[in-house]
Amino acid sequence: MKKYIAEPFKIKAVEPIAMTTKQQRIAAIKEAGYNTFLLKSKDVYIDLLTDSGTSAMSDNQWAGLMIGDEAYAGSKNFYNLEAAVRNVYGFKYVVPTHQGRGAENLLSQIMIKKGDYVPGNMYFTTTRLHQELNGGTFVDVIIDEAHNSELEVPFKGDVDLNKFQRLIDQVGPEKIPYICVAVTVNLAGGQPVSMKNLKEVKELASKYGIKIMFDATRCVENAFYIKEREDGYQDKSIAAILKEMMSYADGCTMSGKKDCLVNIGGFLAMNDEDLYLQASQLVVVYEGMPSYGGLAGRDMEAMARGIYESIDEDYIKHRIYQVRYLGDRLIENGVPVVRPIGGHAVFLDAKKFLPHVPQDNFPAQALAAELYIHSGVRSMERGIVSAGRDKEGKNYYPKLELVRLTIPRRVYTYSHMDVVAEACIDLYQQRDSIKGLKITYEPPVLRFFTSRFEPLE
Repeated sequence: MKKYIAEPFKIKAVEPIAMTTKQQRIAAIKEAGYNTFLLKSKDVYIDLLTDSGTSAMSDNQWAGLMIGDEAYAGSKNFYNLEAAVRNVYGFKYVVPTHQGRGAENLLSQIMIKKGDYVPGNMYFTTTRLHQELNGGTFVDVIIDEAHNSELEVPFKGDVDLNKFQRLIDQVGPEKIPYICVAVTVNLAGGQPVSMKNLKEVKELASKYGIKIMFDATRCVENAFYIKEREDGYQDKSIAAILKEMMSYADGCTMSGKKDCLVNIGGFLAMNDEDLYLQASQLVVVYEGMPSYGGLAGRDMEAMARGIYESIDEDYIKHRIYQVRYLGDRLIENGVPVVRPIGGHAVFLDAKKFLPHVPQDNFPAQALAAELYIHSGVRSMERGIVSAGRDKEGKNYYPKLELVRLTIPRRVYTYSHMDVVAEACIDLYQQRDSIKGLKITYEPPVLRFFTSRFEPLE
């Protein structure tokens, strides 16, 4: 029997959650246009929509809120955050933002010009949009194995160096401002990147003067997988592995709402002084002073403390093992999921779950809606709806059509994971009755947030 680590914390406060009837859930999802983003949280039993900003903060972080220095400029909490980023990640300069997409906006405006190409190890929704809005074209350079949900590959997030080299040869290095490397890769199923690959990317990029910018949102989870799976790292600390990882990047965007264990906040970090000065000027336009960037002092203090807590060995081991527990239960019962299980979520393979529903009828969206109706569990579509449309208005057709069961940090117990597993297993046994959807409303960008649907007859 597999062993899973118990919670390395005890519960000090509780929040009641609603138990609804199936009829109530049918009414709620219909009102929400069969989009789980549009459900009201009061109607959700177990909320696995996202791990972004949904984590539970520690007593130490809550204590930090009480020493918030709400000065408009030069808050002491900013300097605590700056010190945490320097100590844990190793970057010289830090510009706080309200969340990760604020950092993406700054980075894209500063570095991308019209006609540029930005390679990355699989797209992410807001990242690609910011790149496109600034005239860039995203190019996927992840290894092919990442697009196959069944392959058991330890580092599915790795950059394919041949693809990267081909892009350099085709467009020229002067058209590539940076390569965006996500650690881990969300839309591949939370898959990590190996240290070996990061070193190789650094070597190739440096040869052509191309910068490397990490999407570091879940970098601690990536460090755990390097420790677990890569030769030579088993006896190294998470802190040491993380510091080495970051040494191969010129900077990073960070959504503090994930691995920094806070409900709001992010930052752009870098080693280049010129980029820092540009970011410091631009952040004033969109976020606020360079010493607060859209955040209250108390939020910066909580993030600074969360950064240190995130590299605790017991914390990150429990984090990964809890997600793995849910994934293992589903695999043992034949439910198709992305393998190996990633760091922050279990991803149901909707194409294999609902092979009778064509991708144009949004199988992942339909499955997420049906899971909510069946159990009150809220999940998220990560397929054709999330992929959106190209510049000509045509649908992107991602090879992976997924439903993400995203586990908030330090929020739910193994018993909650059992409820989720049993709901998915039960629904899989009834899968032939699930029908596709059609769009009734679609916004021009980031349609997965607010699109509305209705069931096909």
